[in-house]
Amino acid sequence: MKKFFLSLFVLLLLLAGGVAWLGKWYSVQPLKVAGGATEFTVPRGAGMRQTAETMARAGVRAHPILLTMLARATGHTFMKAGTYEVKSGITPLQLLLKVESGDVKKSAVLFVEGWTFKQAREALEKHPDLLADTVGLSDDELLARIGADAKHPEGLFFPDTYTFDKNTSALAVLTRAYRAMQTRLESEWAKRDANLPLKKPYDALILASIVEKETAHPDDRLRIANVFINRLRVGMLLQTDPTVIYGMGDKYTGKLRYADLDADTPWNTYVHAGLPPTPIALPGLKSLQAVLHPEGGDMLYFVARGDGRSEFSRTLNEHNKAVAKYQRGGRAVPNRRAAAAKDAKAVKRGKDKK
Repeated sequence: MKKFFLSLFVLLLLLAGGVAWLGKWYSVQPLKVAGGATEFTVPRGAGMRQTAETMARAGVRAHPILLTMLARATGHTFMKAGTYEVKSGITPLQLLLKVESGDVKKSAVLFVEGWTFKQAREALEKHPDLLADTVGLSDDELLARIGADAKHPEGLFFPDTYTFDKNTSALAVLTRAYRAMQTRLESEWAKRDANLPLKKPYDALILASIVEKETAHPDDRLRIANVFINRLRVGMLLQTDPTVIYGMGDKYTGKLRYADLDADTPWNTYVHAGLPPTPIALPGLKSLQAVLHPEGGDMLYFVARGDGRSEFSRTLNEHNKAVAKYQRGGRAVPNRRAAAAKDAKAVKRGKDKK
């Protein structure tokens, strides 16, 4: 009888060793995936068996019972919710570790510097990996959902690349972009130059959006910002085409006419003095820094040279010469007699104040 139990004990040891060896062997065997790659989504609260069956239905060639047994044998039974992407060649152990660690598929959406809020919203709502929970919301409803107390969404979202897990809420991404802009705006405002003609951070955001639309050239940002700061100081009209275009909305067809410069929209800086009521685009960090630390000097004019750069001038006469040189057949800052007269009076007022 003793020999029988001894033999049984040895047999059980060998069997256990064999099972352990088979389990170890199975854990490192490359798995085939239908089509070479697939995705599957682990719902919240899913157990190991449910997760294994989900993987199998998605095309992962791992038997749910064997995978569940391996998970229990190795202690890797905690499954994090999310969408995962796997490719052929992954081993059962790697698969378990991937889902346990929450190594979910990442997607990204890009908000481009100079985009309008409308463009940013379209990018969100068309992204295939985002939950389109902004669709149907008015701008007011959307701002309320993300915790913004502003009345207009333009310019409130920081242009950047935002990564996220698949099936993330679009509102969640928009909230991140809003908070990113608030953080950067507050930080840069606290470090601003003294005696700027800007009363509050929102003013800086508005002006930065104009600078963003006027140039993408890093060397010109500071100088263009300086022109606008100088104009605000002496009471000159900003006279910047991007604000006119923004105010036109869908009426803009790609070409400005002189009549458009007289159109009385709140954003038309050829008609209304000072800053427009809201930003006109998403300004980047460099444009924010430019308006809060503008390059010194007394330049009041600039015109596009046609090579991506701008030509800067101190006087209207110098500017007219630059326009004739660089904008033959076109128009930069319009040389209309009414505008020229307003410029001259504003410059004189600025000098008298000094």
